Amino acid sequence: MAKRLMPLLNRVLVEKIVPPSKTTAGILLPETSSKLNSGKVLAVGPGLRDKQGNHVPVSVKEGDTVLLPEYGGTTVKLGEKEYHLYRDDDIMGTLHD
Repeated sequence: MAKRLMPLLNRVLVEKIVPPSKTTAGILLPETSSKLNSGKVLAVGPGLRDKQGNHVPVSVKEGDTVLLPEYGGTTVKLGEKEYHLYRDDDIMGTLHD
């Protein structure tokens, strides 16, 4: 049975990007060589309402690559995969090529 998690309010579902541990030639890379904590946005919630009742949408969209804080978020395991839920406020930025 496949499950799909849809975040509520201003939550963002992220799959962390794991940097490769070795090159295509087989050379092992040190763990500290690429310590950029990033992830791919899989789903976003609808957003929040401010004190006046106006809708405040989430600032990222599905498919974005985002920069994540070192600590925080909630780990969610669905099947064999591990995902993370962050609030929109916790995401530090988007990464572009």
